[in-house]
Amino acid sequence: MNDESREFTGASFNAFLTEEKSLMGVCCQSCGNLSAEPRPMCPACHGKDVEWFRFSGRGHLSTFTCISIVTNAMGQKGYGRENPCCSGIVTLEEGPRISAQIIGVDGNNPQGIKTGTEVLLDLEGMDLDRPALAFRPV
Repeated sequence: MNDESREFTGASFNAFLTEEKSLMGVCCQSCGNLSAEPRPMCPACHGKDVEWFRFSGRGHLSTFTCISIVTNAMGQKGYGRENPCCSGIVTLEEGPRISAQIIGVDGNNPQGIKTGTEVLLDLEGMDLDRPALAFRPV
C-alpha cells in the first residue's frame, strides 16, 4: 500500500512503524505545519489538506522521567523498581515533539541522563502486537 492511500489513523501509524520501520506524521499542505501524530486535520490551521510525512527519526531529548512503578506490560519486559524505564519527550529534528520510551540509558541513574542529548529512533525489538516508539542516544 502506498503512503498516499493510507488513512490518517493510529493503525496506519503503527503499520508504518512495524512494516516499513518508518516514523510517519502529517504535513499540512495549506500552512506547512508538521505533526508527529496521525490526524486527518491540521492542529494549527484546522485544514484537511494533509499528507503523510516521513520523519528522519533523529531528534534530541527535551525532558524525561524514570518510572519504577510500571504497568503489567512493562513489568513483563523486565522494568520495575529494580530496573526503572525511562520515558521522555523527543523534539524531532523537523520540529514536532513526541512522547517515547528512551532506551540505552540507566534508569537507576537519572542524573546521568541529560536533556539535549541527541537521540535516534530505535525500532529493534519492538513489540509488533503493541508497537511503541523508542529512541536511544546517538
